[in-house]
Amino acid sequence: MSILLDVADVTAGYGNTTVLRGISLTLKEGKSIGLFGPNGHGKTTLLHTISGLIRPSSGTIHYMQRDISGESSANIVAKGLVHSPQGNTLFGDMGISETLELAAFTPRARTDKNLNLDYVYKLFPRLSERKKQLAKTLSGGERQMLSIGCAIMCSPKILMLDEPTLGLSPRLKKELGQAISKISLNGISMIIVEQDVEFLLSLTQRLYMIEHGEVVREIDRTDAPAHEEIMQLYFGGKQT
Repeated sequence: MSILLDVADVTAGYGNTTVLRGISLTLKEGKSIGLFGPNGHGKTTLLHTISGLIRPSSGTIHYMQRDISGESSANIVAKGLVHSPQGNTLFGDMGISETLELAAFTPRARTDKNLNLDYVYKLFPRLSERKKQLAKTLSGGERQMLSIGCAIMCSPKILMLDEPTLGLSPRLKKELGQAISKISLNGISMIIVEQDVEFLLSLTQRLYMIEHGEVVREIDRTDAPAHEEIMQLYFGGKQT
């Protein structure tokens, strides 16, 4: 199975502040990985760097065996590497159907627009029932569904989700988790940032713990630690 994304020894940050410190990870075609760790330690910065919002100061990012480290976000999205950011950043005065159709802005996405739109509505029936409803009137869970739907409208080969269940009730978290699992089964590789490690393990094959901008632990789903050890990972610092 070929490597779809290869992040190699990447250093990046904001201005004079370094956040990522030589971070490396890989994502194989048809697989999904999860990122977890303390808040403010580089998970979102890593997604921003992969998606071209931040330029790495060193290291390389290869997507489909091509170096995209210096490419624009628009070009990266057009190639099928799509980022659904934290915070449901939607246009509040636009309706659901209008928002989804606007998201299909790349040539490849426009070609697949009707197919992707049908898929989004099957994946999230609640959106299908409220096509004309304005984004600003949706609940938090519905806005997150719409945000993920917009990412799917871009025809992703890799879908990056930044804390998609943040602030959701257990019921909505379970519902969204089921939808994310269906996306993965449909052949889209994913990078998912979440704080709930056990939830991440249900959706991905491999986890990377990020602390102080570095990968300090890798966990395979087939050899995952017990809940107590996971808690120690969070509160006990780096593991040897």
